[in-house]
Amino acid sequence: MSCPYFYPSAPRSLPSDPQAAMLPLGDDWAGACHAAPEHPWQPDAATLRPLCNLGYARGACGCFPDDDGPDAVRFTVSGDDGATLRLYYVVERNHHPFAHGPLAWSRAIAAFAEPPESPSLRRQAQAYVESYLRRKPGASSVHPASTSV
Repeated sequence: MSCPYFYPSAPRSLPSDPQAAMLPLGDDWAGACHAAPEHPWQPDAATLRPLCNLGYARGACGCFPDDDGPDAVRFTVSGDDGATLRLYYVVERNHHPFAHGPLAWSRAIAAFAEPPESPSLRRQAQAYVESYLRRKPGASSVHPASTSV
């Protein structure tokens, strides 16, 4: 479960790292904090893995909003027929569903058919797909979208 305000930009782990594959986004990712979207913050290495990549940072991260918003995001692959990668996401608050839904990634266009509205959720879903495809045969044909902050 990654932090819902984390905007991943680049994997920090190698595809051959089996421990990183178990992380919520399928890799250890570098990125920015978008808890205050008008002031993105670049977390240091000591913050990235335990708070940004693993989520549930409420009370542990000084940037985490003190509101009734979500705590974490998780993804799972629900199907992969070679042309379309189907995901399901759950945004959580206190370990309970806050929002959820299906996503479909088209390999032909290297994009979601209907991307999530939230920029952070959209980028996290894309990061999850990129991590998944890096570990699959033929992953070199993946053309990820821009990862600018």
